[in-house]
Amino acid sequence: NLQNSIRITMVNFNFFLIFATLAASGNAFLAPRAPVSRMARQFVEPESRETTSETQSTEEARANLEKAVMKTTAEPVTKNARGEMVSGAMSKALPFVAAPAYLDGSMPGDAGFDPLGFGKDKEGLTFMREAEIKHSRLAMLAVIGWPVAELLDRGLASSLNLPSLLTRTGMSPSILNGGLGKVNPFYWALCISIAALVEYDAGQMKENSKNYQPGDVGYDFLNLMPADAAAAKDRRTSELKHGRIAMLAVVGYAAQEALFRVPVTEETPFFFHPIGF
Repeated sequence: NLQNSIRITMVNFNFFLIFATLAASGNAFLAPRAPVSRMARQFVEPESRETTSETQSTEEARANLEKAVMKTTAEPVTKNARGEMVSGAMSKALPFVAAPAYLDGSMPGDAGFDPLGFGKDKEGLTFMREAEIKHSRLAMLAVIGWPVAELLDRGLASSLNLPSLLTRTGMSPSILNGGLGKVNPFYWALCISIAALVEYDAGQMKENSKNYQPGDVGYDFLNLMPADAAAAKDRRTSELKHGRIAMLAVVGYAAQEALFRVPVTEETPFFFHPIGF
């Protein structure tokens, strides 16, 4: 029937969304194979021909041309893994779209993608990155907590002689599902208090740290952040990639349960009910 068709389409869309996100995040840091602009070559080639003698080898002439392009072209020029000169002016996420000038690849997770121009200056870019990291971290907690609650809440509540907070159909409480009114107000007070503490620590880090990174609250109790700058950037990039996928997943949870009124753990049991569980 129509409802089953919509449900199958939704599940297939979720699969497509997950795999597309993984593919995009994996390819986001590959340098696009864009040639050096014609204007840059036309500008530097006459000078190269004048300064290159007939006795120079082909490799020397090529090296001189590359150095001249590096110095004169207005476009950022780099070399890819093959040693070919490529232009960094195009977005790594969408190679057919020019990357904004303020996205120069220095920030973790930067793939040159900002089609709506949210980060037009350094302050705006830092603000949006901090907001992205906060939402990413909350989403990573929610993407685990949501299905775990649907799987374990009733059993734990019964063993402790407490009422279950799930909805009548077994869904996690949310704005769209309802049921938030059953949550103890002490829980909300605790959440607000923890959030205020984290915001205070983040503000202190921003004011007192010389090498402040957006989202750095100073919490690293297990010393997971590498001391090497390149490795630390990779770790922050990994956090952002997981957070971005988690944000998409939470939206998928909310949409599925709002549309079909069935717990996500039952809608896609192959994700949440392993064999023998």
